[in-house]
Amino acid sequence: MYFITFASNFQRMKFPKYYLAAVTAFIIWGFFSFGLKPLHSYPSLDILFYRVFTCTLLMIVINLSFRRKEVKLTRESFMTMPKKERRNQWLLIGASSLLLTANWGLFIFVMNHISVKAASFAYLVCPILTTVFAFMILKEKLSKLQWFAVFISITSCTILAYNSLNDAMFSIVVAATYALYLVLQKRITMPDRFVLLTLQIAIVALILLPFYPAYSSTPPAESMFYIYILIIAVIFTIIPMFLNLFAMKGINSSTVGILIYLNPLFAFMLAIFYYKEDISLEQILAYSLILVSIVVFNIGSYLKMKRGE
Repeated sequence: MYFITFASNFQRMKFPKYYLAAVTAFIIWGFFSFGLKPLHSYPSLDILFYRVFTCTLLMIVINLSFRRKEVKLTRESFMTMPKKERRNQWLLIGASSLLLTANWGLFIFVMNHISVKAASFAYLVCPILTTVFAFMILKEKLSKLQWFAVFISITSCTILAYNSLNDAMFSIVVAATYALYLVLQKRITMPDRFVLLTLQIAIVALILLPFYPAYSSTPPAESMFYIYILIIAVIFTIIPMFLNLFAMKGINSSTVGILIYLNPLFAFMLAIFYYKEDISLEQILAYSLILVSIVVFNIGSYLKMKRGE
């Protein structure tokens, strides 16, 4: 009976679609190793260059071919802003693009040159940092139950970091870049999220472009490289990034942050069952605690919404 009441109340909520968008995005990212691992023999920077340039080209073509009306409306909305607000928005878009550049480059390096588990650990720390940044910057409030979920998350990360402190410190940097990126999205008021994502990725491309001649290797001749780059660009970048930005319109940063845990959970399962990486009892315990923290946090979110907070 309680489950039926829960389901009925959830259906009446105004924003289950935002939850669904966030959940879908992070599950997709949980399988990112399927796109990256086949390219492990290529330099990390080459993967980053071709990923960003391909995304930029595809999104510009989509906007100019099928979304001209949305682009025009977004531009008109932007131009009606006061000059100071417009300048602040550009600063936020530029800063978020810099954070994306750092996050993508570091993540590819960790995934291909350290381990899948090390990369997934970065996104175990990310929800904690997102919650802290949202609390400090956006003044988002959490219930006691949600803070308890954060405490469970911190406990799990402490367990994982105990035997690999160096990797943990590096992962914190990766996590912080994406956590700050998420928080900044709540400050950006651009209504069309696909146009916003196009701008952000285009700025990332402009940032990387001067480094391409000096730091890229000879363009790969293998067709499989470009096939996987296209898969990464569409399935593991454009689609989940758009879903993520869409989700930020309807749910707060801390909730999106805790849902990030779906990413490393799926990546961790792949590391065990598909890539056959070694696993310890401590890691099983830590990831079990993470699963508990997701459930507890979202129960707290549901209770807050039910009370109308």
